[in-house]
Amino acid sequence: MDFKIVTQHLSIRAFREEDLTFFAEYRADPKIAQYQSWTDYNIEQARAFYAAMDYQTFGQPGQWFQLAIADKQTQQIMGDVALHFVDEQQMEIGFTLAQQYQQQGFAYEAVTAVIEYLFFKLNKHRIVATTDANNKASMALLTKLSFRKEGHYHQNIFFKGHWGDECFFALLKDEYMTKLEEN
Repeated sequence: MDFKIVTQHLSIRAFREEDLTFFAEYRADPKIAQYQSWTDYNIEQARAFYAAMDYQTFGQPGQWFQLAIADKQTQQIMGDVALHFVDEQQMEIGFTLAQQYQQQGFAYEAVTAVIEYLFFKLNKHRIVATTDANNKASMALLTKLSFRKEGHYHQNIFFKGHWGDECFFALLKDEYMTKLEEN
């Protein structure tokens, strides 16, 4: 697949084999894994992830796809964005950035570009995201991106040995277009 979204600083693209070492490294970081479904992550898991990713089926309802967030100039990956094609009109999104690339606006730039691709190129109606209620950085990013908090689920998930809360966010294409018109 030759998928690519290019922004001022970033290239959001299909994963490449040379990305896997750093991908495994940042996923193994306990601070990164804190709010994620994995605990330990290693190069074998990264290779299995890569081998299982079939970008030829990109866009098919029910499928998840992981895209690399890379530096536009060097192509060094910085993180990733997950896309779940829920059905023909709805998407679920997730994102992870390596610690050294956090709090520099890269997540905002990447997710904004992906939102615009989903709404204006693929004509999706709605994008949702679920995050751990303790993940303040992700909730702040979703809010900054104009996602609306639709729910706070109390102790709805048994996660890493204890019951945890999750927050559910959503953004409609019409809402996003209104935001663009206001700016």
